[in-house]
Parts: sequence; structure tokens; C-alpha cells
Amino acid sequence: MAPVFAHGALRLYLLALLESGPKHGYELIKALKERFGGTYSPSAGTIYPRLGKLEEEGLVATESAGRRTNYHITAAGLAELNRRRDELAGVESDISASVRRLADNLREDIRSNMRGLRADLAATAEAARASALSTDFRVPGRLPAESQRSLKEAEMMLQQFRDDLRAELRLQAGRQPLSPLALETLRTVLEQAGISIRNSLNS
Repeated sequence: MAPVFAHGALRLYLLALLESGPKHGYELIKALKERFGGTYSPSAGTIYPRLGKLEEEGLVATESAGRRTNYHITAAGLAELNRRRDELAGVESDISASVRRLADNLREDIRSNMRGLRADLAATAEAARASALSTDFRVPGRLPAESQRSLKEAEMMLQQFRDDLRAELRLQAGRQPLSPLALETLRTVLEQAGISIRNSLNS
């Protein structure tokens, strides 16, 4: 995957985030994660070395706040930021492009995970159709045993998928609110899966 930030862009963006006021490291990580709609979250190993470098250069200073260390932009850091406003606008544009790219990757990952489910459901539906065609329906309205087994297996697969996805959603929501991008991606992929499943059942 292509780098999210070009060389030197992250440290410039950290200065921009600090322009609005002092922040500790976790707040900066959270702000970046929110800016990327949850599709990218920098690690502490990415953020803190850059903050340390900014401090060495006199662009950022630190102050203790209980057990936390707050970072704030210095006059030299603000002057650096002002000199590079045009470059910062380019960084913002690159971030928007990265969000779109990461969102596309996320959608593709979800689609890949759904393909196995669609294939299994299609195979189950085909087995049920073949069984129905080869079975003499002597009792109106009653499915033959093979069709009942296939239907039950398909329903169990759907229930298992629902339970697994629901558990994953609850786990993610417990960590942070689901972003609009994540919800829209989920909606789109589920709609596509539904269409594919219906087409396989009706073919």
C-alpha cells in the first residue's frame, strides 16, 4: 500500500494540529484517525519520534499535565507553519486522496470476505433446486427432506454470518463510533450481496 503521508508531510500536519492548542500524543493520534474517517490510525511509534524531532528543532515544546505530556507549538513552529501554508494545503489534498484510496481498499476487503458466503449460498441454493426437480412432491406444501436440509443449512449460514458480523460491529463500536464511511461501505456491500444471492436463487 502506498504511504499515507509523503516524506515530511506528517510532521507539518502535526504542527497544524497543534496550532489549535496543546495536545498530548493520544489526542494527536485520535485527531488523525478522525481526519481519515477511521480508515487509518497512526501508531505511537510513528507519532512520538516525529514529535521528538519537532521538539529538537524548537518547533514544539512540551509541558507536563499529570501523567501526560502535552505538546504545544512554539513561535518558531508557528512561523514555520505560516511559511508552508501552501504546502499544507497540498497535504490536505493528499489526505483526501488517501481517504478515498483507503476506503476503496476497505470496500474491496469486505467484498472479498463476502464472496465466499455468496458462493456457499449459491451452491446450497443449486443443491436445493436440483433436489426439488428430482423429487416427487406427494404432499402439497411440504418440502422434501433434502430440500429441508439444504434450506436449514442456508438459514444457519445466514444466521452465523449475521451473528459474527454483529459481534464485530459491537466490538468496533465499543472502541469508537462507527464512521459514516464505514456505515456507507457496509450498506453498499450488503446490498450487493443481497442482489447476488437473489440472482443465484432465481437463476
